[in-house]
Amino acid sequence: MKNDIRNELAVCGFEAVKALVKCNPQKITRFYYTRDRMMDFKDLFKSLAERKVPYNNIPEGELQKLSGTPHHQGVVAMIRNEEIPHLNTEITDEWLHKKESAILLDRVGNANNLGAIVRSAAFFGFKNIVIPRDEAQSSITTSSYRVAQGGMEYVNVYSIQSIEKLLASMKGKMIRFGTDVRGKTPIEKIPELCNEKKKPALIVLGNEEHGISRIVRDNCDELVTIPFCGNPEQGQVQPIESLNVAQAAAIVLYECRRLTR
Repeated sequence: MKNDIRNELAVCGFEAVKALVKCNPQKITRFYYTRDRMMDFKDLFKSLAERKVPYNNIPEGELQKLSGTPHHQGVVAMIRNEEIPHLNTEITDEWLHKKESAILLDRVGNANNLGAIVRSAAFFGFKNIVIPRDEAQSSITTSSYRVAQGGMEYVNVYSIQSIEKLLASMKGKMIRFGTDVRGKTPIEKIPELCNEKKKPALIVLGNEEHGISRIVRDNCDELVTIPFCGNPEQGQVQPIESLNVAQAAAIVLYECRRLTR
């Protein structure tokens, strides 16, 4: 939940706040907790007091008002609601130099899905996520922070104006993989293709309802798919056409753990 007057964003959920305190405590502008969470964050209070950052224990109902959710798990940290940094050539040049791969989201609109993708990216060591500045794309919210379970502190999220321009600029520099149910390349081929050509991957995950857009498909080097586990030759039919985007992301990123970094 955002506080537009103070330009703050509420971070809640025990694991999300614990990671924030560990990695980026300087971001915290206010800190609130229930009495039973006091000992979990007692080491933080001294530094907050030195910075003159307000902190206090308050009832659960007040935490729900601050966070906008009953799933706060007894702790809410308010942080500055900063603009997501814009992706530029300096950053992408560094990716290429370090052979770092990245995830590009093609208008993933659900904040919980964004949070789950961030969590998987952090778990599998993918540091770079790119989202378009588009009203159909979820931005970073209280829900995405909570669902990411601390993953927000271990990834870099960048914004872009045009998906098409980014894909065009990475042609020949990164291998551009679009995830698509109509794809012909199984996802386990991603590390093999990247390591063979000694290039990092740019993996595009599509919208929950429509998948990747036509423009994305036209600007990808490979369209990859998660293979159906049944055997069509034996008359087995795939019962569900596709997975939830967050589930698909976890499977794709698992396969990509073998990428040379």
